[in-house]
Amino acid sequence: MTTLADFPITRRWPPRHPQAIQLYSLTTPNGVKVSIALEEMGLAYDAHLVDFASNDQMTPEFLSLNPNNKIPAIIDPQGPGDVPLALFESGAILIYLAEKSGKLLPASNRYQVLQWLMFQMGGIGPMFGQLGYFHHFAGKEIEDPRPKERYRAEAARLLKVLEGALTGRDWIAGDYSIADIAIGPWLRVLRDYYKAADIAGWADLHAVPAYLDRFLARPAVQRGLLIPART
Repeated sequence: MTTLADFPITRRWPPRHPQAIQLYSLTTPNGVKVSIALEEMGLAYDAHLVDFASNDQMTPEFLSLNPNNKIPAIIDPQGPGDVPLALFESGAILIYLAEKSGKLLPASNRYQVLQWLMFQMGGIGPMFGQLGYFHHFAGKEIEDPRPKERYRAEAARLLKVLEGALTGRDWIAGDYSIADIAIGPWLRVLRDYYKAADIAGWADLHAVPAYLDRFLARPAVQRGLLIPART
């Protein structure tokens, strides 16, 4: 596909600014990773709401961009070689945007940033999400205590890993980076939405709560958490 108009998704969500990055998302922890990154990096973008309540993620137009029917996804009309680039998976998008902008993935500690990004993607996201299901959503009605305890214990273990890594430093890999943008929203949802922080040992932590407060105090984070807005 050589132009933005070649992508079927643009017929359902027309671009307002055709030269800007097109973001298809929702304000979930994975979704706001990308809106926060775009705000931090100062890249121009159009944000389009993919409403799960309306099953937007299952429409042919959205599936043409992400066959895995998950948010976020992007199209960059000015991708490498000025050819449009379509991309899904939040971690891949964060790496791409960091390389495009030259921000938040420094060469000096690139691989440390990437290891913590992968730690979030492979550990924090899936485990916190499962704990949220069994503690806050329909899974709380399951009488067998073992599934919830499995994810509670793993969430507590992951928080202790973060606690050790953050002791004595402000950000997970040294300077603020895309790894922090990946981790912060999941800590927030565990504490504020799933209401599961206390059962995962939050009260015994010091570095992690302070880290989340620093993250949430950033103006770009505050903006990104609200994007895409519901109209």
